[in-house]
Amino acid sequence: MKGIILAGGSGSRLYPITLGVNKHLLPVYDKPLIYYPLATLMLANIRDILLITRPEDQDLYKTILGNGRQWGIHITYATQDHPRGIAESIIIAEDFVGTSPFALILGDNMFFGHGFRSMLLDAARHETGATIFCNWVIDPERFGVAEFDRQNTLISIEEKPEHPKSNYAITGLYFYDTQAIEFAKNLKPSPRGEIEITDLNRLYLEKKQLKTVNLHRGFAWLDTGTHESLLDASNYVATIEKRQGLKIACLEEIAWRNNWISDEQFLACYHKNKNSSYGAYLHRIYHQGKYAGSLSNIRFA
Repeated sequence: MKGIILAGGSGSRLYPITLGVNKHLLPVYDKPLIYYPLATLMLANIRDILLITRPEDQDLYKTILGNGRQWGIHITYATQDHPRGIAESIIIAEDFVGTSPFALILGDNMFFGHGFRSMLLDAARHETGATIFCNWVIDPERFGVAEFDRQNTLISIEEKPEHPKSNYAITGLYFYDTQAIEFAKNLKPSPRGEIEITDLNRLYLEKKQLKTVNLHRGFAWLDTGTHESLLDASNYVATIEKRQGLKIACLEEIAWRNNWISDEQFLACYHKNKNSSYGAYLHRIYHQGKYAGSLSNIRFA
């Protein structure tokens, strides 16, 4: 399975802080925002990743992330000149995806909660159809909304409805089979001129090939599209990390515990960060031992 991260857009809702830097490179507490969707894909055992950015931002992403070798993954890059909808990223990624199923995640989405890795691995096992992740929110009118019947079966999807039929928002994390490429190509732009991911998901729903994962109560799904939500995300990560002493979305730790990188590669990552608290964390977990905690028991997402 392959992975796509869509990290384009101008981030105009975050002006003026995004006038000079792409929003996905802004800090969320102790690491760049882009680390969080990368961690999600890595937790799904996805190592071949396409990062879609604006043309003017790509060199900076390459400076920060490189080709991913330091984390035992492979990152390649593509550009989206203008934001024409989430589903356009699938068309852009056609050559990259080939005949492989894939996961698509938005670059400003963050997930954290018990059992998340198991949910991801289960979604990645499905070779046909699509899987979406839904989360109960107080303001569903801001999102795509999923409606369920009394048997908890998905019956409809609406994009930012004025009168939502439920409080279940569809998050920015999707798993698709290779049908998605042709489906996306045949979608007509919406009145706002975008190829809507909601329309793609509706096609899967009509074919009875759309699975849903409802994130349980207490699970954290955060986006960072406004100044308030960016601050909330930073405060949330800081609180969890300070309380547990474990980091969220530490790419080096995920790679190391997955045996994707050697001890020597892990220590090279530590030396690169050794003057920061992030580096101190890498030093501490190395000396605690690789198998002090398993991936199934520790929440890394």
